[in-house]
Amino acid sequence: MVVDEWSDETVDRLFHALADTTRRDILRRCVRAELSVSRLAEAYPMSFAAVQKHVAVLERAGLVTKQRSGREQLVRTDVDAVGRARQALDELESAWRGRVDRMARLLAEHPETEENDTTEGPER
Repeated sequence: MVVDEWSDETVDRLFHALADTTRRDILRRCVRAELSVSRLAEAYPMSFAAVQKHVAVLERAGLVTKQRSGREQLVRTDVDAVGRARQALDELESAWRGRVDRMARLLAEHPETEENDTTEGPER
């Protein structure tokens, strides 16, 4: 999927989820292994409910999935979703590089005259 095809809401959810240090850490932990929400909560100086909320934000953004295993819910990072975030950033970078290249071409086509040579200090 191309970023231009994503809704603003989708992109906002994705980057909102990635903007938080705890949520990025949860993603890293869940890439290494599927962890239960209770196991994740042990790693942070916050309540279980707070960790659940972080996981819910990641889930709404599509960055993690939860799967019930007995009494636990295992959290797994969706590597494809992380790749989509990378793609979004790559496409934004490409757009900006294109703008910079166009500006450089315009400046090269229309060089300004050097009427105001500022290499020497102001006259007194």
